[in-house]
Amino acid sequence: MPRQATPERVNDFTLKLANVNGTGSASANGLLMKSFFRMGIPVAGKNYFPSNIQGLPTWYEIRVSREGHRARSGRIDLMVAMNAQTYSQDLLELAPGGYLLYDSTWPRPHVLSRDDITVLGVPFAQMCNEHFEGARTRILMKNMVYVGSLAALLDIDMAVIERLAQDNFGKRPGLVEANMKAIRMGWDYAKENFQCPLPLRVSPMQATEGMIMIDGNTAAGLGCVYAGATVGAWYPITPSTSLMDAYRSFCARFRADPESRERRYCVIQAEDEMAAIGMVLGASWAGARAFTPTSGPGISLMSEFIGYGYFTEIPAVIFDVQRVGPSTGLPTRTQQGDITLAAYASHGDTRHPVLFPSDPTECFDMAVQAFDLAERLQTPVFVLSDLDIGMNDWMCRAPRWDDAYTPDRGKVLSAVELERIEKFRRYADDDGDGIPWRSLPGTHPKGAYFTRGSGHNEAAGYTEDAGEYERLMQRLARKFATAASLVPAAVMHQAGRKTRLGLISIGSCDDAVSEARGRLSAEGIHSNYMRIRAFPFGPEVQAFLDNHEQLFVIEQNRDGQLRTLLINECDIDGRRLESIRHFDGLPMAAAPLVSAIRERLRKGAAA
Repeated sequence: MPRQATPERVNDFTLKLANVNGTGSASANGLLMKSFFRMGIPVAGKNYFPSNIQGLPTWYEIRVSREGHRARSGRIDLMVAMNAQTYSQDLLELAPGGYLLYDSTWPRPHVLSRDDITVLGVPFAQMCNEHFEGARTRILMKNMVYVGSLAALLDIDMAVIERLAQDNFGKRPGLVEANMKAIRMGWDYAKENFQCPLPLRVSPMQATEGMIMIDGNTAAGLGCVYAGATVGAWYPITPSTSLMDAYRSFCARFRADPESRERRYCVIQAEDEMAAIGMVLGASWAGARAFTPTSGPGISLMSEFIGYGYFTEIPAVIFDVQRVGPSTGLPTRTQQGDITLAAYASHGDTRHPVLFPSDPTECFDMAVQAFDLAERLQTPVFVLSDLDIGMNDWMCRAPRWDDAYTPDRGKVLSAVELERIEKFRRYADDDGDGIPWRSLPGTHPKGAYFTRGSGHNEAAGYTEDAGEYERLMQRLARKFATAASLVPAAVMHQAGRKTRLGLISIGSCDDAVSEARGRLSAEGIHSNYMRIRAFPFGPEVQAFLDNHEQLFVIEQNRDGQLRTLLINECDIDGRRLESIRHFDGLPMAAAPLVSAIRERLRKGAAA
């Protein structure tokens, strides 16, 4: 037993489950997290899994937070140690006063020795061997036994668990019965052998109304359907493949004629990423809304075609679900390492609009915005998600949809308009915004032109004239300036009192930064916060830089890529932008941010 009693913590703790990849623990862990959610308690789940198929350690971290925090807590209060290979590591991660639940079928007192924690042993394997037949069934049911034990220890509503089991396995009644049998076995053992509930426990709330549990890739795939995308081409790559899987699933449900079963969409698995982006550009050139999901290595391979899309001014949407690089890197860990890659992809002078969603709801919203921007601006547009957003389940606001939405197709000439004009000039800037008018193939003979990636003039004719090339590149720069007025503006959070301290961040850093601001404010350190949602930066970004004396740029990569982009694109001395970087592949937590900001402010004051 621990030397000091653990204070009661209701709806405020972190549970981590250590398993072996490929043992079916995902269903059990998901059931646990959804149980908290259905009890009305805010919850967040993070899955840390290896890049091989099975056999290596995997962890699932569940944060229960009555305050609604979704970032990692930075501490583990209860560890379920189901993998003997990681016992030592799992033991070290536990906070003082914490609890370790393990399979006592094989007692390991020498491994589980810590005076400041409570060790709870349950003979999971023995119980399953006695009550279930078949090796695979016993492995799967062992996970459900620990769900039952945790339900008793944490005071989870068993009625909620049973309803979830019905939802998950209802089409196969035998599975419902087997899973509930295992869960009740774990419940009964914990009730008979331990004091239940623990000081760490849950209590029903009503804090999840209007919220859903969804991952970013599923939300983005649904957003593509709502945006009117009809063509998707991709080459499988972790962690983006499930985005196309979701899109295909939604299309099969909503884009197939109910009588003829004719499919009104096209999904193509290409031979590589280069082929995938080429297919997207071809479909977009023909008038379809088309996209490809990929990750950093895929963007590297696509770069030449991305430059082609930029120079020939063909719409395209590219979802980059970032992972750890360089090279193959850590393909199942998260990072924000593709910021400058996406912004300047391809050789020569290229700049691309980039959207930065912070959670699955914004993945849905920004999927729709990306297609509108791509066609309005006639250029490739990136949506820069990451593995944490894309593959983890998030509690977030349910997406809202306006049934009056009409896709923004941009400057597209109709047959009537083409008939009226004397001559169609594909790359002429008639309106001064840098965006030319385009035609879709087959609309009218006057709209025909040759699409070329080499030098071209306003009429799309081939040229190597220096003046014409310079005018073309200047127009593309004007178009990018126009984009700054069309992309989503940065979100501003003001302190409750006047301050000259400003925090800047993007994407999945948002929850950790927001939580850190709250902790710092409680210490008397007040800050304004700007979450950048898009590149190019709008005027509000420059204004924020101008209005703060001390600025911290918080991001998840080694080299400070967001800071680099701000220095490149804004009027600011780089020495004014202090960089706080997190890049170990795990999602960001608030505690290290609080420590880093507090320490740097202390040093600055001392200087």
